[in-house]
Order: sequence, then structure tokens, then C-alpha cells
Amino acid sequence: MKFLRTLKEVFFSSLPLAAIIILVCGVIAPMEDSFDYVKLAVGYAGVVFGQVLFLVGLDVSVLPIGELIGSSLIRLKKTIFIIFFGFLFGLLATVAEPALSVLARQTHMIMPLVNETVFIWIMGTGIGVFVGFAMYRVLKDMGIKVVFVVLYVITFALIIFTPEEFIALAFDGSGATTGDISVPFILALGIGVSATMSKHKSIDDTFGIIGLASVGPIIALFIYGIILKIMSDGVVPTAVLYDPGAQESFVGVVLSNLGDVALALFPVVICFLPFQFFMIKLPRKEFIRMLLGTGVVYVGLLIFLSSIDFGFAFAGKYIGEVFLDPVRPDGFKWLLLIVGFILGGAITLTEPAVTVLGEQLEEITNGHVKKMTIRGTLAIGIGFAAMISIVKIITQINILWFLVPLYIVALIMMKYTSKLFVSLAFDSGGVTGGALTSAFLTPMTLGTAQAVALATGPGAQSVLTNGFGIIAFISITPIIAVQALGMIYDMRTRRSEEAALANEREGLEKLVSHVGHAGEQSQKGKEDSGNE
Repeated sequence: MKFLRTLKEVFFSSLPLAAIIILVCGVIAPMEDSFDYVKLAVGYAGVVFGQVLFLVGLDVSVLPIGELIGSSLIRLKKTIFIIFFGFLFGLLATVAEPALSVLARQTHMIMPLVNETVFIWIMGTGIGVFVGFAMYRVLKDMGIKVVFVVLYVITFALIIFTPEEFIALAFDGSGATTGDISVPFILALGIGVSATMSKHKSIDDTFGIIGLASVGPIIALFIYGIILKIMSDGVVPTAVLYDPGAQESFVGVVLSNLGDVALALFPVVICFLPFQFFMIKLPRKEFIRMLLGTGVVYVGLLIFLSSIDFGFAFAGKYIGEVFLDPVRPDGFKWLLLIVGFILGGAITLTEPAVTVLGEQLEEITNGHVKKMTIRGTLAIGIGFAAMISIVKIITQINILWFLVPLYIVALIMMKYTSKLFVSLAFDSGGVTGGALTSAFLTPMTLGTAQAVALATGPGAQSVLTNGFGIIAFISITPIIAVQALGMIYDMRTRRSEEAALANEREGLEKLVSHVGHAGEQSQKGKEDSGNE
């Protein structure tokens, strides 16, 4: 029953994505090779079915594991141990995050100077350090709003010293580190920690860990870029050609992903085993059920990622290039804004991490905030993010002219938003850059940037500088959108409370009036009896 319900939900959520791909690749600019359409069909079916298996297995494996580990950390008593395990699990859940692996391959393809493995471990370390810091914040009851302001001031101060090629890439990497594996696990870990170690024991401390963790990779990659620039005598060489290619065999893609998906998932399970045997001690039947659920997650994630590699990455690049084809009218390229908006929103509704966040928010707020409300809000925000990214690429305007004002708006909005929605907003910014985003939207923007570079000539920005950035926008626009949702939610809550209080006051006044009137009648009755 759970499987069929999830299948129905995922299928309908993915229809806008399927519609725009069919419209562009089948009507506006048909592809020459008919086999490409077979790849797209197989890719779409695999994305839907794989996501369903992933979500169903997640509920009985990774999420409970995260909550159990989080709640059992309090038995370690010493703060240093809690922070260390926060770092360890943040690192392990991120090191082979599928979306991060995709981004690492794309970066290495454009800039060979960047080693894929080093890139992944640097980003994972950034997440691990800041997950540990997020645990420390909960233990020490540090104000989440002040922490965010301080961290982003430090982040933008570092930009002064960072090579231009690494600025957009760092923000993109931050979004890619929090994807299909890390988000469910770290969120569940946060729920367990806040429920047992938070001084307030409220849902305000449940969210925010993903938002804080997302700052770590940005700072880590800034430092890596600075070091690379120093080592290469102040010059960061880049390559122009970007060609993800089109895979010929779905079975071959699956086989090539077997080890990567296992590396992404099973380190978390392996680290759970000591906690199970020495601290948690679940009944054998429940423990086996969790392990079987992990197997379902593995199969689902394997199908999901393999389908993206097989049928989506090459299509994303194709769409990005089609609208800038020199044979088309000059104004035709601006239609890409509409395509980007629809694709951004559609992919958001299909991202597993976004679905998990929506489900956990609905559960924690006892249904007051529906999961489709938060998913719809994120879809609109990310649609606009895709549009902004395409404008940046076509006009070749420096990304900071967009990012700095957006972050200033987001930080100002915190003053007027409740702690819960501030934490949720920054978490939402972290979860939206998942595997599907990295594998479809990033190739689209890189393809667009490559077309711009070839059309403009030697004076154009490099593909690395101009092409990356879409996940950066995808990470900030949800922060603004969710905080706006929080303001509306808080306003409605206050109005409801005021209306309930007014009704209660009115009822009390009526009761007092009724009692007074009854007393007067009783007194009058007594006086009449006395007169008689």
C-alpha cells in the first residue's frame, strides 16, 4: 500500500519534467538519433521507479538509524565525543554523495587541475566540521539567527581572496553535498539530538543542521581554490570543452554505479553497527528489518542514479545548446528562461531529499504545514533560481552581482521570521541541489555557457566561471521563499489565536451576563416571596 501510494505521488510530481523534455526534444528541436528517445524513456521510467523504492526503504532504514544514533549520543556525555561523532557521520554521509560525485566529474572535465577524489573529500570534510559545530550549537543553546549572520559574513569576506573560477563552484558544491543520502541521515540525526540534548526540547532546534552544514563546503572550497592558485603561481588553468556524452548501455551504467552507490550508503550502516551492539540494542527482528530496508534503499538509489546517467545528462546539455544555436533567431535564446523555470520547479518536485524534508516537517508540525506546501514553495523558488542562472550566463554578469543582494535579503528577513522557519529555510536551501539537479540542470547551464563562449569568442568568460552557479541560486532562493512562507504562516497563526481568544472572551462575557441575569431573577423571586 505504501509503495503504490508513493508511486502515484512520484509519478504525478514528475509529469511536468516529462512534459518539458518531450516539448523541447520532440517538438521544438527534435533529436537526430531515434535511439536517444529510447534513452529518455528508460531514464524517465527508472527515475520514477528508483525514487519510489528509495523513499519506501528510507522510512524503515536510514531515517530510523539516524534518529537512534542521534538520541543515543547523549549517553556519551562528554561534548567532545558528541561533536566528533557529528563530524564523522557528516563526513561519511557526504563523501560519496551521488550529487557530489556528479559535480566532481563535471568540474574535473572542465578543469583537470581539480582532482575528483580530493574535491569530494574536501567538501565532505567541510560538511563534517559544520555538522559537529551544529551539534555544539544545540548543546550550548546558541542563537541560530546570529550564527547564520556571522558565518555568511565570514564566507563573503573570504571571496575577496578566492579565485573567480571557484566562487560559483563553491556555492554549487555546497548544494550538491546535501543530497539523497546525507539529507535524510543528517536530518534524522538532528531530530534525535535536539529531542534529547536541546535545552528547550522544542521543534525549533530540529531544523538548521543542514543549513549550517552547507556553509562548510563553501569555505572549504574557497580555501582549496586559494591554495591551488598559490601552487600554480597565481594562474588557474581552465578547459573549455564540456561533453558528458550519451551512454550506450543501461546495464553498463548500472554495473559502473554498483560500487559508488554502495560507498554512498553502507558506511553509514557500518558505523551504526557499534551503536546497535553496545548502546541501542534493538530486538533482532527490528534490526533485520532495518538492514533489509537498507537493501531496498540501495536498489532504488542505484536505479535512480543509473537512469539519470543513461537518459538525462546528455539531454540537459542538448537543451542548453539548442536555444543558442546560431541558426535560430537571436531572441529565441530568451525562451530558455521559461524552460528553465519549468524544469527547475519540476525537478524540485522530483528530488527525493525535498520529499523527505517535506514529510518530516509535516510530521513534526502535526500536519499544520503540509508537505506539498513546502514542496510547492521550493519548486517556485527554484524555478526563479533557474531563470536567474540563465540570465547570468547569457549576459555574462559576475555571479556576485546576483548572490550578494539575494543573501542580504535572506539575512534581513530572518529578523521578521520565527526561529523554526529560519532553520527550515536554510535547510531547504541545502536540500534542493540533489542528484537530479546536478545531473540535468547543471549540464543544461554548462551547455548554455559553452554555446555562449563559442559564440562570443576569446572575450567570453570560461565555461567554469560562467557555467556553474545554478545550484548556488537554487540554494538561496528557497531560503527567501520559505521565510516568506514562514511569515505568512506566523501571521495566520496569530490571527487564529486572536480570533480564538476573542471568541473565548465573548463566550465568557455571555456566561457572566447569563449568571448575572440569573442572579437578578433569583433575588427578585426572593423579594416577591418576602412581600407575600
